[in-house]
Amino acid sequence: MKRSSGIFLHPTSLTSPFGIGDIGSAAYEWITTLKQAGQTFWQVCPLGPTGYGDSPYQCLSSFAGNTLLISPVKLMESGLISREDISCYKALPGDRVDYQAVFVEKEKLFRKAYSRFTNSNEFLSFCEKEKYWLDDYALYRVIKDKNHGVSWNEWNSEFKLRYPAALDSVQQFSDKEIRYHKFLQFVFHDQWAQLKAYANSSGISIIGDLPIYVALDSADTWALPDYFEFDENCNPTKVAGVPPDYFSATGQLWGNPIYKWDSMRVDRYSWWISRIKKTLQLVDVIRLDHFRGFESFWSIPSDRSDAIVGEWQAGPGIDFFNQVRQSLGNLPIIAEDLGNITPQVIGLRLAAGIPGMKVLQFAFDGDPTNWHLPYNIVPDNIVYTGTHDNDTTLGWFMHLEEKDKKTVLDYLGCSEENMVENFIRMAYASPANLCITPMQDVLELDSAHRMNTPGTKNGNWQWRFTKNMLSQEFHKIEMLADFSRIYGRAPVEPEESVA
Repeated sequence: MKRSSGIFLHPTSLTSPFGIGDIGSAAYEWITTLKQAGQTFWQVCPLGPTGYGDSPYQCLSSFAGNTLLISPVKLMESGLISREDISCYKALPGDRVDYQAVFVEKEKLFRKAYSRFTNSNEFLSFCEKEKYWLDDYALYRVIKDKNHGVSWNEWNSEFKLRYPAALDSVQQFSDKEIRYHKFLQFVFHDQWAQLKAYANSSGISIIGDLPIYVALDSADTWALPDYFEFDENCNPTKVAGVPPDYFSATGQLWGNPIYKWDSMRVDRYSWWISRIKKTLQLVDVIRLDHFRGFESFWSIPSDRSDAIVGEWQAGPGIDFFNQVRQSLGNLPIIAEDLGNITPQVIGLRLAAGIPGMKVLQFAFDGDPTNWHLPYNIVPDNIVYTGTHDNDTTLGWFMHLEEKDKKTVLDYLGCSEENMVENFIRMAYASPANLCITPMQDVLELDSAHRMNTPGTKNGNWQWRFTKNMLSQEFHKIEMLADFSRIYGRAPVEPEESVA
């Protein structure tokens, strides 16, 4: 990977008049902004339909798209809704996402669009091409709606355990609703494909997250329960998380079901390979979340209320990556190798030939050997000022003790007033081939603008930036362009051919 840089901003954080960022005009303007800032990459969270806690890391499917990102304006341009339909959309906050309100308002538009939609060759082709996941997903969504949204493992046995007669009945009597969910996925995929093509043609590649685990309440677990640690009633016996760490004294209890890696190994990880292949249709580079879980993972009894009690169990190891490479070739993957990292985890990453991550907010603990310190970072790394799970850099700095603030300022050689700018400069100047900066850091925002606080349930994933933020701080975009040029990260413009 050549020296380059990018910005992290999930599409939900983009500006729009619909209460949530979408993949309409603001997303195209964002691509232009990235180009103006001398960037090469746009990093996003997982793009799936969110479930529990509105978290993109708790999706209802590993394959489906988040239909709340569908642009109503683009629906209007395609003739499926009218300007009058849009004018009836309720005014929603512009600086945060109220997911429930957005769902209610967008559902009204989606239903109108669906009522005017007729089958096309493109739609039928999409349904056929994607049926390996789309059929189960649409059926799952319909049954979930009939059960008032409760998790599938609480459904009646005939649906929970997928009795053929029960599923056939739903397919027969709810065919219009099944088609509705397929229609929404068709629209999302079409709009996203257009945006991705525009980004790529503008010299911007998209980095997307692939969570190691899937949500308990998902089409994945419902369709393939034998791949997960479930009892005979399809309730999880062990769940995922991490032991006490930097983020939480009681660990992080994620609650995702644990894989039966032995079962997955039998069919050469076919589900995983399909999942990776599908993700690479949506993005150009995968950030493989919680990489250390492929070496060993923290397994927590499902009856625990925190993650303190658990045990490390062996992951699939290098066999997994060998099988993926054998099926798909060498892939553009970044390892999210943060947390409790052992020599074995490092060895697995190196054996798999995957670059890792370094986070500058983790660098200043007083240990000169800390591998997040810029002078310890090697080119085969991606450096971040912070991630979506960190506080903003300004918020992080303001919460440091005075002696630790002094350590940071001494390292940067600056005052508090321009600390964030110099912190970003430090990332750009580092040896890491790729540098990623969250948009909140570009705008020098405080803790009130944090994207996610691990271990908490409320207020996460809601942050949005507003047009006035960028217009008032456009010099920050110019600053990034300067840093990109100064530190050898600027995109190389193709030379014009001479006739």
